[in-house]
Amino acid sequence: MKIALVASLAWQDYRADARVSACMVLALVAVIAPLLVMFGLKFGLVGSLTERLERDPSVREVIPMGGGRFSAAFIGQLALRPDVAFALPRTRQIASTAELASPGQERKVNVEMIPTAAGDPLVGDITPVTRIDHILLSKTAAEKLGVRAGDWLDATFARQMGGRVQSQNIGLQVATVMSLEAFGRDGMFVSLALLEAVEDYRDGRAVEAFGWAGALSQADTERVFPAFRLYARNLDDVEPLRRYFADQHLLVSTKAQAISQVRSLSRNLSIVFWVIAALAVVGAVAAVFASALAAIERKRRELSVLRLLGLTTGALLLFVVLQASYSGVLATLVSIGLYHLAERCLNHLFVQGPDEYASLLLSGHFLVAAVAVLVASASAAALGGWRVAGIEASEGIRDV
Repeated sequence: MKIALVASLAWQDYRADARVSACMVLALVAVIAPLLVMFGLKFGLVGSLTERLERDPSVREVIPMGGGRFSAAFIGQLALRPDVAFALPRTRQIASTAELASPGQERKVNVEMIPTAAGDPLVGDITPVTRIDHILLSKTAAEKLGVRAGDWLDATFARQMGGRVQSQNIGLQVATVMSLEAFGRDGMFVSLALLEAVEDYRDGRAVEAFGWAGALSQADTERVFPAFRLYARNLDDVEPLRRYFADQHLLVSTKAQAISQVRSLSRNLSIVFWVIAALAVVGAVAAVFASALAAIERKRRELSVLRLLGLTTGALLLFVVLQASYSGVLATLVSIGLYHLAERCLNHLFVQGPDEYASLLLSGHFLVAAVAVLVASASAAALGGWRVAGIEASEGIRDV
């Protein structure tokens, strides 16, 4: 009951002294609003850059450099690593091309063949190919050929044997046409079995799966691949994978430097923000502390009367703390409103994509900011308000 009475008296006095209260609120707004905008820029900018990197699978790709000799077992072990999202063998680049044509049309398009399987980051949510005669066709190639999902294509694979050019044709069905964002060149994603068959044919081996004759039979020895497709599970796994391959004396190409730049930007912006925030908080605490001292001196007579009416030192201290808290709550609400205006303007001016933002704060950030402001205001007011302990009830009696 006494707490409710003190809270009511503090609020009535706070309203009666509206000009001074408004000045205190504006002083806090001058500190809180810029900090919210600054943190919103830091969180939004870094978050947008990080999401952009995470959306681009090529950033997480680890590309072996030079001609390697990798067994299927080795690549399979890579795929089982916890920091690897996808790993699949690749055949020789010179053997992974095809000439596509739409039945009944003369135009032909040379495309590269990329092995794919379930979990391929470039394919995303598209159903992976499960048959050797199914392909995922890039949008650029589909536009040149004038085909869409469900259509059949004639694929030609050529080789040179004994000074003569030979070729074989098979029919391939377009399971899906990929988006430009997924793959921007002329290409088709195929099963590894088709790539291996084409490589065997071009090496002069017979391919039993398609009935292609060759001077050599299919070798019983384990196949060796010159490269692989490998993607890290997340951005933080790219650098550890690079170090792993370096320890294996394997040269790989990664986007670790680009990822490191974003991480460094985040750290640097965090340092700048916390330095400025610390200075601003010190200034705000000092302002609330000084305001509490000034309020006690200005309202010494009123406070002594309250003590005469039976309020204890703790109740008088609560009176001062509550008034500082009222200022903190109002300043926080005004600052959040100003931040939303600034956020809308900044995002309108600087955002380029639909899913990007220059400034962003979540509900949790506002809650943390409100709690921090209330704690800082109440603590500063409590430190300055201890002077109420020196107010005697006799001072109120003399003024009666």
